[in-house]
Amino acid sequence: MTGTLVLAGTPIGDLADAPPRLAAELAGADVVAAEDTRRLRRLTQALGVTTKGRVVSYFEGNESARTPELVEELLGGARVLLVTDAGMPSVSDPGYRLVAAAVEKDVRVTAVPGPSAVLTALALSGLPVDRFCFEGFLPRKAGERLGRLREVAEERRTLVYFEAPHRLDDTLAAMAEVFGADRRAAVCRELTKTYEEVRRGPLAELAAWAAEGVRGEITVVVQGAPDRGPETLDAAELVRRVRVREEAGERRKEAIAAVAAEAGLPKREVFDAVVAAKNAGARSMPAGG
Repeated sequence: MTGTLVLAGTPIGDLADAPPRLAAELAGADVVAAEDTRRLRRLTQALGVTTKGRVVSYFEGNESARTPELVEELLGGARVLLVTDAGMPSVSDPGYRLVAAAVEKDVRVTAVPGPSAVLTALALSGLPVDRFCFEGFLPRKAGERLGRLREVAEERRTLVYFEAPHRLDDTLAAMAEVFGADRRAAVCRELTKTYEEVRRGPLAELAAWAAEGVRGEITVVVQGAPDRGPETLDAAELVRRVRVREEAGERRKEAIAAVAAEAGLPKREVFDAVVAAKNAGARSMPAGG
């Protein structure tokens, strides 16, 4: 029989938040794969647990190379426990590759649910929580960061990001530029730790605050785009949008369909506007001599 892969959540700050099952899994696993073996040692000492199984490192730098080795252990019947430095494995942490490889081999995968910075920040933000999406870390380069933000500028769900403290001011400033200075957000710092802080306000205000320097682990929660309802566009604007798309290389039929979808209108209405503009242009041309 094959073994079992166990994904275990670890505290994001306060070690007292460790789930009760974590100690038992640490003690009983045949293999413990840890993002940082030194941090694992501090965790087991705090929990009063001795790991009897083999402890191996499993982090971004060796994830690809070590995954086949761990899969072989699982196929041999081992119980493999995966823990990261904080929170749930696979959520902006190592784990996805191993889970995907285990699933492909029909190995059982289960979890010890635990603390999550994403859900904790979302709950504390004061922003809508009924619908949200997690965007992880933004690109480090300014241009790529702006591009990624523009992709979700009209996203109506609440957005959750991780960010490094030394990039927080630039990220909030970019968010204010793309989403709007008045878009509400919350910066959650050092969650569950001694100096936990949740700073709420408009993006521009938060960017000015972060410019003074911020330390610690950061999670940013941003309100989704407002529901503006269907746009009311006159015929001239519909024609202009179709032309812009045509100039970018789209065929007229595709451009008309896209503009109609954007405006919430029947394709026929946009088509008629384009035809009318074409006919009006033809009538305005001077007759040949």
